[in-house]
Amino acid sequence: MAAIGNLRHRPARRLTQLYVGLTLYGVSMALMIRSNLGLDPWDVFHQGLARQTGLSFGTITILVGAIVLLLWIPLRQRPGLGTVSNVVVIGLVVDAALALVPPGVGLPARIAMLVVGIIANGAATGLYLGAALGPGPRDGLMTGYVARRPGRSIRLVRTVIEVTVLALGWLLGGKVGFGTVAYALAIGPLAQLFIPLFAVPAQPAPSTVEPAVGPAPGPAGEAA
Repeated sequence: MAAIGNLRHRPARRLTQLYVGLTLYGVSMALMIRSNLGLDPWDVFHQGLARQTGLSFGTITILVGAIVLLLWIPLRQRPGLGTVSNVVVIGLVVDAALALVPPGVGLPARIAMLVVGIIANGAATGLYLGAALGPGPRDGLMTGYVARRPGRSIRLVRTVIEVTVLALGWLLGGKVGFGTVAYALAIGPLAQLFIPLFAVPAQPAPSTVEPAVGPAPGPAGEAA
């Protein structure tokens, strides 16, 4: 995968892929919200805060992302363009999509929104991570913490963080339901499918072997 932040390698594809992925991510969040069947742990937290503060879902998403990004400082993590864009773009898109997407009226429509939202979320994850321009602030928090404490399991750290934000979000009034479980079960396999599919091919390493100059020597060391 191309080095994070290095835009000299295939910049047009990587920038396009990054922003398409972040836009799709915001739309996928709006679809899951409109399904009213439950959200992923971080969005349960965002929704709970939005209900308590009266701020829009997108505004809360941006504020939480910015606060989480500040937690990178003691971990000595360096954000990439994709990290900063993640904080801003997803929040703006989810508010715009919520203004355009009406709530699902019947249960079949709501289930369809949930399914499409989860699949789109997996594809969006593959797109923006595959661009290799920096992880989202929440993922970077987990990986940065584990990097500073090598004995810790990233799976355990992720589970602890997500269970914590899920519980806080539920206490604040965020929606926990079937969709929460469905997301938890599906997002891993979907990410495993889409991340390799959208990964930008690595930049070829420069050759360290200098080309021969002149004709090759003959068997006795003389020019052929």
